[in-house]
Amino acid sequence: MRILIDETQLAAGVAKLAREIDTRYSDRPITVVAVLTGSVVLFADLIRRLSMPQRVGVIQASSYRGGTQAGELVIDAKMLIDVKDRDVLVVDDIFDTGATIAKLRDELTAMGAASVATAVLLRKVREEQHSVRPDFVAFEIPDEFVVGYGLDYLDMYRNLPYIAVLEPEEIAATSAQVG
Repeated sequence: MRILIDETQLAAGVAKLAREIDTRYSDRPITVVAVLTGSVVLFADLIRRLSMPQRVGVIQASSYRGGTQAGELVIDAKMLIDVKDRDVLVVDDIFDTGATIAKLRDELTAMGAASVATAVLLRKVREEQHSVRPDFVAFEIPDEFVVGYGLDYLDMYRNLPYIAVLEPEEIAATSAQVG
């Protein structure tokens, strides 16, 4: 495992996100929505740094389900609070292809959100990306499979206090352990 972003860098990145979001919204109330499950660590750290009035909610969106490549995106909004006529900030762990953010923006807009902005911890730098871009980004990273700080492989590694690149032999070992 190769550490890509350490604990100190993560704290600075979350603080940067919070400052940028505070600047955008000032004292306006927002509804902050965590994309489960990968963003929970970022979400908890971020909302404590935001100064405006907030409502919080969660939405489930998943496309990895057991692999290292994104597959079909599935969204489950059963647990989401009402977003009608509210400014919504979606917090996600990683911007990979852009499909999740694009679909979530469409879903939340259809639910009547007044506005939808997005904040991500990581944005993978890659050629094939959706035309949609996140509004707030803490870090740009190479197109590698990463874990830690909420991100997982087969539901493992979420507890790491840093972001690390999972090497192929570690992927194979984890698959064998969990499999």
